[in-house]
Amino acid sequence: MPFFMVFYYHQRSLKNSYLYHMTNNRFIITLWLCLMFFLFASCGSKKQAVVLPADFKGPKELSRLYGVKITPNDNIYLYNEGSRWLGVPHRLGGNTKKGVDCSGFVAIIYREVYGKQLARSSADMLKHNVKKVGRSRLQEGDLVFFRTDGSRKKTPNHVGIYLKNGRFIHTSTSRGVMVSSLSEPYFTRSFITGGRVK
Repeated sequence: MPFFMVFYYHQRSLKNSYLYHMTNNRFIITLWLCLMFFLFASCGSKKQAVVLPADFKGPKELSRLYGVKITPNDNIYLYNEGSRWLGVPHRLGGNTKKGVDCSGFVAIIYREVYGKQLARSSADMLKHNVKKVGRSRLQEGDLVFFRTDGSRKKTPNHVGIYLKNGRFIHTSTSRGVMVSSLSEPYFTRSFITGGRVK
C-alpha cells in the first residue's frame, strides 16, 4: 500500500478514536448529571412530604358528612379539621372537645388550618380580624356573623365558618358543632355580614 494511503488511514483511525472517546465522555457526563438531578429531586420531594393523620378523611367521606361535593379546589384540611368537631356539645366559654362555644370553635379551626390567631369573641372578630364582605361574595373560609337574639343590633353574638354552596359550620347552642345553611329562615333573619380574615 502506498505511503500516503497508510498515512490517510492512520489519521482517519486517530480521528475516529478521538470522536469515539469524546462522544463516550459526553454520554458519561450527561448520564452523571441526570443521576445527580434525580437524586437531589428525590431528596427535595422527601423533605416536602406531608404525613396525614390516621383519621384524615377523603373527599368522598367528607362530602357525605357535609352534604356538599368536595373537589380538589376545596381546602380539604378545613373540612377535615371541622369534621373532627362535628357533634361536640356547646359549652359557653369552652374550647375543648368536651364542649366549645361558637367563637372558640372558629378560633381553634383558624389556628389549626390557617395558622392565624383570632379574637375570642364574635364581636371582636368582626371588629379586629376581618374585612366585611356581602353574602353574595362569600368564599370558603370566610366568617359569617349573626345576631340571634332577635334584636336589631349590628353587634354579632354568633359566628361560623363559610364552606360552600351556602353552607357553614358553627356551634349551635342546642346541637353543638354542626353544618347549617344560610338559606334557613332562622339564619336568613339573623345574618349580619360576612367577614374575610385579614
